[in-house]
Amino acid sequence: MNPALLAGLRVVELSAYVATPLCGLTLAQLGADVVRVEPLGGAPDRTRWPLSDTGTSLYWSGLNKGKRAVAVDLESEVDRRRVAELIVEGGPCVVVTNTSRHADLGYEALSARRPDLIHVLLDGRADGGAAVDYTVQAATGFPLLTGTGTVPVNHVVPAWDVCAGLYLAIGLLAAERHRQVTGRGRSIRVALEDVALATAGNLGYLAEAQLTDHSRTKSGNEIYGTYGDDFETADGVRVMIVLLTERHWHKMLAATGLSAAFAGLSETLGISFATESDRYRHRDVITPLLARWFGRTPYAEVAEVLTRHRILWERYRSFAELGRDGGAALRELALFESVDQPGAGAHWAPKSPIQVDGGRLAPRPAPGVGQHNDEVLGASADR
Repeated sequence: MNPALLAGLRVVELSAYVATPLCGLTLAQLGADVVRVEPLGGAPDRTRWPLSDTGTSLYWSGLNKGKRAVAVDLESEVDRRRVAELIVEGGPCVVVTNTSRHADLGYEALSARRPDLIHVLLDGRADGGAAVDYTVQAATGFPLLTGTGTVPVNHVVPAWDVCAGLYLAIGLLAAERHRQVTGRGRSIRVALEDVALATAGNLGYLAEAQLTDHSRTKSGNEIYGTYGDDFETADGVRVMIVLLTERHWHKMLAATGLSAAFAGLSETLGISFATESDRYRHRDVITPLLARWFGRTPYAEVAEVLTRHRILWERYRSFAELGRDGGAALRELALFESVDQPGAGAHWAPKSPIQVDGGRLAPRPAPGVGQHNDEVLGASADR
């Protein structure tokens, strides 16, 4: 069993922040040899929070596990030539980048020398305009539906960066398949704004806005079009439940002993709770009764009852709780393995979420600035 499906794939990554480093990480976790090219002194995201107590960026370390790193002066024509030689010499290569600043490292220049080159570029907007995740969020409608107040709320997770990084990897692997068949490379481009708008369209949000007069409003933890909400137990523990199907609904009623109560409400009020739409429309009737049950039931009993009835539920946990006692909760999960990151220390870090024949490659520490200059660039690293 070998989870390194991409062993032998050479990737040169000229990038920063989330999307393109995540693309490289995704490939490295499947066995690709990913070399991250940074400016002298290190990329600007090497100092991004969160930081360890010693000042090492845990953000950078997390997104660059298992890669090799070289540091060059990208403003120097000589050093850019060295990077170009790294790309075009040797076996077939893939370039992953979020900048088109240097034409001599762009697709046209490199593919003229290496027709089998795959070049993957992240743009902010499809028209070439600049954008980052949080500005894209502002333009796509989602923050106006997040939270409960009157002001827009950006999501703390840079979701469009994450999605874009995975789209980049998918496009890259499609181009790699094409190269295997034809021997020719391809130019792949993904725009961050396109990813967000495509998602809004694919989920039907944009079609709803065009074709109906429905006015979407903020609804906190309620789930639009189905039944879901958060509740507090008798001892102050907050949980989230989701009831997607009629079977889920009846299991919840059986778990809480509310079957007869809702049957009576249905008959008295002349309403139905049979479909997702019904339960969403009548959530103002459902929620108070469920809240009463949760409010008088201790968490231990809630957990036992909901689990026994196979309800979709989970207790809210903080990052602090997940990391408590040296990451004891993470240690129990097959996804995590201990990594000793220089400058930060030993901690539990994730492997790839992708299992290959039941296995995953162990995580490796992120590299230091220019750690692999000699190894990757050879004698030319000494200027």
